[in-house]
Amino acid sequence: MLTYVVSGLIIINVKPFVKWAGGKSQLLPQLLIYKPKLFKRYLEPFVGGGALLFTLKSKSTLINDSNEELINCYKVVRDAPANLVNELKKHKNEKKYYYEIRKIDPKTLSKVERAARFIFLNRTCYNGLWRVNKKNQFNTPFGNYTHPKIVDEKLLKSVSFFLKLTQIFCMDFEDFLLENAKKDDFIYLDPPYHPISRYSDFKRYTKDFFGLDEQKRLATLFNILNKKKCKLLLSNSYSDVILDLYSDYEIITVSARRNINKDPEGRGRVKEVLIRNYGGKNRTQTRLFP
Repeated sequence: MLTYVVSGLIIINVKPFVKWAGGKSQLLPQLLIYKPKLFKRYLEPFVGGGALLFTLKSKSTLINDSNEELINCYKVVRDAPANLVNELKKHKNEKKYYYEIRKIDPKTLSKVERAARFIFLNRTCYNGLWRVNKKNQFNTPFGNYTHPKIVDEKLLKSVSFFLKLTQIFCMDFEDFLLENAKKDDFIYLDPPYHPISRYSDFKRYTKDFFGLDEQKRLATLFNILNKKKCKLLLSNSYSDVILDLYSDYEIITVSARRNINKDPEGRGRVKEVLIRNYGGKNRTQTRLFP
């Protein structure tokens, strides 16, 4: 059980409060091995479910994501957890009701209602997959779960206390980092992965497509931040494109389980990479974890 202390209060069970495709809970042992030993602040521009965020528990943290629904939810959890819990209690795990809530335009709702809708859909949709179309409309089908935990009051209150020390942004990743990153900041980059097959495309978290051009833009930014002496750790797919983009840095091969893929052969354990610019002279090394 994880604990965190803020102003003398002990916060129990600080962990992600949403399910997220590509979440890093299973890679935490490797991420913790390869994180920097010392750093000033922690920045995460693609926060998603925040597995590493809640494990590091840094007292000086900035998080960002371009998904407006996700970031609104983080802010409401931080600022109004009791109101959010009350709103969540109104929701029910029924298929017809699910589709009625799904079709609502979230911009017509209050911030608290919008956050409750987000958590409800996340907890009851298929595999917790947040997927939107080009019009930014959430379109994942109903999950048919028997007893999904829509209201986790203790967890939300714990996360709320933790987030009191966190600055939360909703920006393009490049703008966020160019405006905020400083020397000796630890920056964990977990972008939508470059696809390794036609069925492994999970770039549609927002209406904006994260394709090859964005991967190249991120690699260019990595070089800029390296020159600023930020401490960078990036995760991505094991692919020729990614290996080439980051060939000047240390590349560590890890193994992760992926269960969401249209192609059954694409499920199970797959190779991924961790890339970092610290820990010694920049070099390319490949290490395989079982």
